[in-house]
Amino acid sequence: MLSCSRSLLSQTLKRKSKPKTKSKTKTKLKINQNGSRKQTVIARNQQIDEEEEEGFNLKSSAPSNSHGVQPLGNLYFNPGSINSRNTGLGNLQILSDELVLEILGLLEGTHLGVLATVSKSFYVFTSHETLWRNLVLDNLKGGFSYYRSWKVTYITNFCPSFDVSKGDRFSGLRVRDFYSDYLFQSWLCANLEMKPEWLERDNIIRKRGISIDDFVINFEEPNKPVLLEGCMDNWDALGKWDRDYLVNFCGDVQFSVGPVKMRLQDYFNYSDQAKEERPLYLFDPKFAEKIPALGSEYEVPVYFREDLFSVLGNERPDYRWIIIGPAGSGSSFHIDPNSTSAWNAVIKGSKKWVLFPPDVVPPGVHPSPDGAEVACPVSIVEWFMNFYGTTKDWKKRPIECICKAGEVIFVPNGWWHLVINLEESIAITQNYVSRRNLLNVLDFLKKPNASELVSGTRDRINLYEKFKNAIEASFPGTIEELTAKAEEKKAQQKKLSFWDSVTDSKVGAFKFSF
Repeated sequence: MLSCSRSLLSQTLKRKSKPKTKSKTKTKLKINQNGSRKQTVIARNQQIDEEEEEGFNLKSSAPSNSHGVQPLGNLYFNPGSINSRNTGLGNLQILSDELVLEILGLLEGTHLGVLATVSKSFYVFTSHETLWRNLVLDNLKGGFSYYRSWKVTYITNFCPSFDVSKGDRFSGLRVRDFYSDYLFQSWLCANLEMKPEWLERDNIIRKRGISIDDFVINFEEPNKPVLLEGCMDNWDALGKWDRDYLVNFCGDVQFSVGPVKMRLQDYFNYSDQAKEERPLYLFDPKFAEKIPALGSEYEVPVYFREDLFSVLGNERPDYRWIIIGPAGSGSSFHIDPNSTSAWNAVIKGSKKWVLFPPDVVPPGVHPSPDGAEVACPVSIVEWFMNFYGTTKDWKKRPIECICKAGEVIFVPNGWWHLVINLEESIAITQNYVSRRNLLNVLDFLKKPNASELVSGTRDRINLYEKFKNAIEASFPGTIEELTAKAEEKKAQQKKLSFWDSVTDSKVGAFKFSF
């Protein structure tokens, strides 16, 4: 379940265009004390240099806010204005925007259409794209062709007598004096470009052509990320896999896209048009079973070929995925399932990665005590806007990089990570268990609430016993050997030398205990 903090850093907003100076509308984004989405918009006719480094850039293709929604901070600069959001909601004005939308989400499309005629405020709320997206996905599953917006897509499928070919008919009415931080930032996050300062930090270790032993000693055993170059050079997929090849090769095969299944052609039709805060992401764990030839066009890099979960055969949890998404799509902060490690190989496009070690929870992320749920910002861009800057002063700063086509990143177990596609991207990722991580996985699988934590398999309760028994049958004595080594290592870390035992590490002086 997701929740989010709506605060914004004090920044300026400008629309990206051709490299010349022109009049702009400048937006100052402010923080308010209760952490909601507060901004102040100030229109100024002045020359703003496009090379200015400060501020946020709107995408050149960004549409204007279709209903004229303004951030709530603007209301305070118009003392004579009355927020039409409140007057149009009547007694419901005491509810938060999120709760109003949650209630509207219980209605069918026809009811939303009727409610839109009640007031301008209800018109704006019932036009919120997420409502129509949910209706399309719930009712049509993957059997739809996206057209212009989720609302128009719904109308074309359920009200075919409506002529949607005329763009002005569904462009939306502009409502005066409607102020809402929640609705404004939803639009803002869908249309912002990534700031250069969000992309410039690159502090991951990069390696090319290292041996397996070097990888194990320097990265897998100490549980450290690394970006590997050159280990995809012999993949057929690297030269073949673009959208045209995959669409023609896969035909009518359907892939998992969020809560639905879609043909690749339909998905690309959607991704080319959609302007969303959280674009749908193609993430399919059964692609190689659906089209075995795809599985033969790449191979596991040599560093990750020991995968002990393979002893379970067809009963192993999901472990490999094809990932396709437009710019702006990706995965918000999470830890990979079942305490596994992972590798992610970019075939087309590029991805921005931000990783935090297991003992550092990213800012703005709030895991539940049992780890079963994680609350975080609604969108990836929102996290960058509100929280990325705070990490500059941290002692344990995140590991960051841009992973480009032909490169592979190793994600150690337990590391928090966020990934956003900087352009349309195609990638392969696999989760695996090696001897370096086997004990961690077994400990995870036998947790008291494993039935809530384990993922990728139907038999969550018995996975621990099945996996342990299969390992003991296939590799007798391995668990005992690894356990003994782990205990020995732990004892060595606790054992103090003579000088450690008589020296106070805090003050650098001797201490005596008699």
